[in-house]
Amino acid sequence: MESVAEGLWGLADHHEKKGEIGKAVKCLEAICQSQVSFLPIVEVKTRLRIATLLLKHSQNVNHAKSHLERCQLLLKSIPSCFELKCRAYSLLSQCYHLLGAIHSQKQILNKGLELTTSSGEGFSAKLWCCNFYSQLASALTIEGDFQGSISALESGYNCASEIFYPELQMFFATSILHAHLMQWDDVNLVEKAVKKCNELWESIQPEKRQQCSGLFFYNELLHVFYLLRICDYKNVAQHVEVLDAAMKADMQQMRHVKELTKELNALNLSLSRSDLHYRDRSALSEKQAHLEEQISSITGLSSGGKESLEPAHFGNLKRAWGDKLELAPAPIDGEWLPKSAVYALVDLVVVVFGRPKGLFKDIGKRIQSGLQTIQDELLKLGISDGVREVDLQHSAIWMAGVYLMLLMQFLENKVAVDLTRSEYIEAQEALVQMRNWFIHFPTILQSCESIIEMLRGQYAHTIGCYSEAAFHFIEAGKLTQSKSMQAMCQVYAAVSYICIGGPESSSQALDLIGPVHRMMDSFVGVREKTSVLFAYGFLLMRQQNLQEARVRLATGLQITHTHLGNLQLVSQYLTILGNLALALHDTGQAREILRSALTLAKKLYDIPAQIWVLSNLTALYQQLGEKKNETENQEYQNKKVEDLQRRLDDARSSIHHIELIEKVRTEVPQLHELDIKRATAGPSMRVNLDIPESVGLSAPAPTPAPLSRLVDLDIGKRGKRKI
Repeated sequence: MESVAEGLWGLADHHEKKGEIGKAVKCLEAICQSQVSFLPIVEVKTRLRIATLLLKHSQNVNHAKSHLERCQLLLKSIPSCFELKCRAYSLLSQCYHLLGAIHSQKQILNKGLELTTSSGEGFSAKLWCCNFYSQLASALTIEGDFQGSISALESGYNCASEIFYPELQMFFATSILHAHLMQWDDVNLVEKAVKKCNELWESIQPEKRQQCSGLFFYNELLHVFYLLRICDYKNVAQHVEVLDAAMKADMQQMRHVKELTKELNALNLSLSRSDLHYRDRSALSEKQAHLEEQISSITGLSSGGKESLEPAHFGNLKRAWGDKLELAPAPIDGEWLPKSAVYALVDLVVVVFGRPKGLFKDIGKRIQSGLQTIQDELLKLGISDGVREVDLQHSAIWMAGVYLMLLMQFLENKVAVDLTRSEYIEAQEALVQMRNWFIHFPTILQSCESIIEMLRGQYAHTIGCYSEAAFHFIEAGKLTQSKSMQAMCQVYAAVSYICIGGPESSSQALDLIGPVHRMMDSFVGVREKTSVLFAYGFLLMRQQNLQEARVRLATGLQITHTHLGNLQLVSQYLTILGNLALALHDTGQAREILRSALTLAKKLYDIPAQIWVLSNLTALYQQLGEKKNETENQEYQNKKVEDLQRRLDDARSSIHHIELIEKVRTEVPQLHELDIKRATAGPSMRVNLDIPESVGLSAPAPTPAPLSRLVDLDIGKRGKRKI
């Protein structure tokens, strides 16, 4: 009977190579369903093969789980077969993971660890031990047990160290860094993890590094998140440039492979002709061998030349070579994210890094590119208009969560850019899209609810609806557990109250600013400090405490210029300092400061900021009696006011305007308890996002249009869950 089994295995191989997965599975199931009994080892190998095919090429996770649980029973009666037992444990863990059965997953992984400890299999046992610790860490992270996750990863790192495997050590070191970034309890521990990653990466031989593209992207992106979080923008620049260059090089290589493959397919078609002359056939065969060698050299370099023992996929979607970025050697073969998601994330960090610098042309292209990539991937998952999270298969929730979170972050950045450029209609449309996605996927996108409220506040403030803006900012603060986000929302709301004017509003603003000001040095980085200094200085200026305001604002400007490099915030700092210099009759300094502010506002296409600077310049020229400059400046200011007023009128007449500013939170349909449990298994539930912070101010000069602006400061690390 063994020869029959081998024949069916071979036939299954043939069908799999042709892409006929259903036929391949039927060949293998014929062995399991046979009336004649096969040896247990034959049935185990067959069921493992079926489960691997199902996980790799289908959504039939439950079917795969059934085969693997049967394998477990059969293997209990077999004393040896260490590799098969470990593989069954690993695959079954993946099934439980996809089905959200985290308790069962942890149980099976602990059994696997017990097996590796007692087996005495040496190198192989250590490799499987690394596999199980990696999956266990992921399961613990999902439960929010970051300390347990880090402990499991450290155990995996020790196993990798015992067998002197630098690439595997690097895998665990980056995973530990990722866990610290998500938890961030101790900045010293984070710094230590970053240093460890740098040391290990340098210890890997250059030729081996080229084979670790997945680790490269993972490590570089984690460094970007870390540096953005601590506001080290000088050092983050080189990492963003390296990531962008690597992504473009890989995309070019992929295009080259596709061209070679297309040429090879055409050549194979020619060789299939029966009437081909011997000399022609010989020449074509030689060319065929050359093309195959070229393709093999490229794909072999990218994959490390190893056949995977595991499905090696994120979620359970089939992906061909080049569509995945493996993080570790077999038998781990895991991915952090699919390649398309990683590339979208690279586009996102380029946007995040370039937006404060006003590089809007390139940013616009990146946002569109990222949105298109994500929408294509969502369609592959069956997610289109009208689909809700309760309609998703459980195994698709993981992947859907990743792409939906990325989608929301691209839309969030688009809203920020559009508001900066006074493109209010486009900002409305992007914000409405965010709200609609949240309504359809309220549990998966739960962490985005506060961001949507914050953006509604930004929109309302920009339009001049300060009371509504303050409401949404306060609501956004209530919806997040992030101390940083809460502090920023308090500052935003305070600025809106300052813009309302009057003693009561000023008192409300001070109540919000005070607590943040007292703890501003306790935050990681300087975003909170620069924003609260700005808001406090703005309030002092309104209260006519000009000298104290000048000191606060000058301090904030220096920190912003040194650490953040945010042109928009620098422009606003300069404008308000110019206004103060004018009020203090320091006309020489006022002229210099305001001209610098106007240059930056023009670079950013920030019309309200330009108008506010122009109004101050007009007042300056009046003080100095420079009639010609005053007239020219006033004419230019009037043109800008007309342009802004037209944009505001269009925004206010839009069907979305009222629903975006009204003082109610976004309502979502109530889910049944079962639906909530299904959706909460997604990867985004405990992601700690640092949003693009903004701070707003209002023009003191009376004009027909509100000249307020919520200014983007910057965004910190974007937490991405390791799946």
